[in-house]
Amino acid sequence: MTSYLGVIGGSGLYQIDGLQHPEWVTVDTPWGAPSDQILTGMLGDTYMAFLPRHGRGHVHSPSTVPYRANIDALKRLGATDIISVSACGSFREQMAPGDFVIVDQFIDRTVARESSFFSQGCVAHVSVAHPTCPRLGSACAEAARAVGVTVHEGGTYLAMEGPQFSTLAESKMYRDSWGADVIGMTNMPEAKLAREAELCYSSVAMITDYDSWHPDHGEVDVTQIIATLLGNADKARDMVARLPGLLGSDDRDACAHGCDRALEHAILTAPEARDPALVSRLDAVAARVL
Repeated sequence: MTSYLGVIGGSGLYQIDGLQHPEWVTVDTPWGAPSDQILTGMLGDTYMAFLPRHGRGHVHSPSTVPYRANIDALKRLGATDIISVSACGSFREQMAPGDFVIVDQFIDRTVARESSFFSQGCVAHVSVAHPTCPRLGSACAEAARAVGVTVHEGGTYLAMEGPQFSTLAESKMYRDSWGADVIGMTNMPEAKLAREAELCYSSVAMITDYDSWHPDHGEVDVTQIIATLLGNADKARDMVARLPGLLGSDDRDACAHGCDRALEHAILTAPEARDPALVSRLDAVAARVL
């Protein structure tokens, strides 16, 4: 399988020096339109695709991002690996604004989003016990350190519905009782859908603030977030530019962690009982097993 790197994040990420043959392409999916057109190109010998999660101009709220269409579109283009880059608040003093956290666990508190490609007529249960790919995470950590970022490997991401930020009581609960390390609004159900689509997925949390728990920093200030985010975007772009060299562009072996075989025994509906219309919609994400 030839490596094809998909990147989901903000607009600054795809302005990479050396990106060859850049082209914005429209991808139609059975789940509707993705957040935006997708920028495709090559960095060295590696195929890359960049998807603005909120759309150019930031037109989608966290709740209205078309997560299923986004993952389907990247899989349909040929993506094998997905790097998610997103702004997050921190629940830990040592995870300071400007730092990156390589997320390895999630607590999903979203309630208003379609979280699966599967439904009545084709039922499947995939494991998300370990929702991110260690191989990709290690590459992101190495690339980020190479551009001078302070990196924390491992962290639990609390995914909230939003679009409002946390109350003080919620922030303290997530930090003290639940043990979350960072908080954001967009990595769920994105990570779950990537697993259903048998894609390796890694989440890089760019810390912009201390949420509202920190006694010395007060409530979240959007102007502060934007200022930190702009600085982080340059570092994130440099990190992404280094990933092809670390991941390689040649045919690679099957994922050692089984990300690309997540559906191996997941589909429970008998073939004769499957809904043909739903099976047709799964032509990209589940073609290998259907």
